Amino acid sequence: MKQLLLNFIATICVVATVSAQGYTTPDTGMTYSLDDLVAASPTTISVSGTTYTLVDDLTISETDIFQIQSDVTLEIGADIRITIFGSFHVDANNVIITAIDPAAPYDGFRFEEFSDINIQNATIEYGGGLRVLTETFTINNSTLSNNVSGVSTGGVISLSRGMAQITNNTFTFNQTPAVSSGANSGVSPYIYNNYMEGNNQANSNRPQINMGTTMVAEPIQIIQNTIIGDRALDMVGGIAVANLVGGNVNAIIDDNIIRDNRYGLTVVGNNSFAYIRNNIIEDNDTQGNPNLGGSGMSLNTSSAGMEVIASGNQIRRNLWGITVIGQASINLGDGAGNIGENVFSENGNGGVTYALYNNTGNDLMAMNNCWDETNLPNTLADAEGVIVHQNDISSLGLVTFDPVNCGFLSVEEQRLNEVAIYPNPTNGQVKLTNNTSFQKMNVYSMDGKLVLEKSLQSGTNDMYLDLSAGIYVLELHGKNSRAIKKLVIK
Repeated sequence: MKQLLLNFIATICVVATVSAQGYTTPDTGMTYSLDDLVAASPTTISVSGTTYTLVDDLTISETDIFQIQSDVTLEIGADIRITIFGSFHVDANNVIITAIDPAAPYDGFRFEEFSDINIQNATIEYGGGLRVLTETFTINNSTLSNNVSGVSTGGVISLSRGMAQITNNTFTFNQTPAVSSGANSGVSPYIYNNYMEGNNQANSNRPQINMGTTMVAEPIQIIQNTIIGDRALDMVGGIAVANLVGGNVNAIIDDNIIRDNRYGLTVVGNNSFAYIRNNIIEDNDTQGNPNLGGSGMSLNTSSAGMEVIASGNQIRRNLWGITVIGQASINLGDGAGNIGENVFSENGNGGVTYALYNNTGNDLMAMNNCWDETNLPNTLADAEGVIVHQNDISSLGLVTFDPVNCGFLSVEEQRLNEVAIYPNPTNGQVKLTNNTSFQKMNVYSMDGKLVLEKSLQSGTNDMYLDLSAGIYVLELHGKNSRAIKKLVIK
């Protein structure tokens, strides 16, 4: 009887071991749908209607393809991982990948080197993120929310190599940053037109986009994203690109909206080159301690070798406008290749306004900027009053800011800056305020289709926009004016 009991226990152990291994496709060049996987391993994955349930680890072998081409829900059990050595393609109108129990997240996706990943129109939630070890990775028009640290610890999408394409997605309220890479990974992704809000709910000292070194020849491109912080979090920044391990930084950071974070954006380390252009960087002051952060833009390196060219940025209501630290350097307008035309307003702390603090021994060029948007037109004395440099502390470098120029702010541009649309994101009810120029608003989807038209009146407009969840472009029209804003519908 004792021997029978031991044999029975051994059998249970063997069964448990097999189960823990999950299912691995046989590496025969086959393409698998979810139904094919159900047929191949019904103990791993089952189906009821359009809902599939994965209860064990799944591995797609090197020559095999896993594709989802219809609108389905894939529910995944606690701590379960999907590993892709081959290909993973999601291309339907609305695929939902979620946890069986949101309180028990699955481990996430691990995309091995040389795998081929293309994810379109998916909702990925309550998992452990996407660990991207491959050079071939695209995710577009997808929503990633309420994910935690799992197979991916650095961010919801954690990159290790290549030029990932991360476009038109929504990242909201994840435990980790939205997108990250390792300190020495050398990646150059294209991060375009994403909406990011409240990521890094763990409130660690990391920004919502947290990038390490980049490929030498190819720049990382962070373009036209909206990055909104959760003001309850006091440690989370907007964007960081850092060289901390002796590599290189090559970055283009253009046309982003960065609001309500601990700081706006930072470039750190030598061997760093960046264009920073036409960004709106406002109200990045959630920590509230000027000794620890709060810059709209911060540049910092302990040794020479940083070149940042900044133009057309609007920097408002941060604890500091721009801080330049150590051996860092920035060109804010040189009267030749860089037009300047950066706008500063109400950046300060302790009752003092700080548009630019040159805390280095380097001389900086900063011509043709508007240093105080609230006091037009600026004079040289106005600029001197908000710039800290050699004239204030003899050991610091000199900032050349003559000529001062607010003339590039046309009357129409000033009026546009005053127009506000809120809340954003919204469930559909919005308020447009301070409208003095526009009579009509067209609403476009991200693929360029006109989906709604609204007439506008002068002053305040309360309206309901009956739209599906997503990111939309609002085109405001006046008799002699036109303006573009973005709106997120939850």
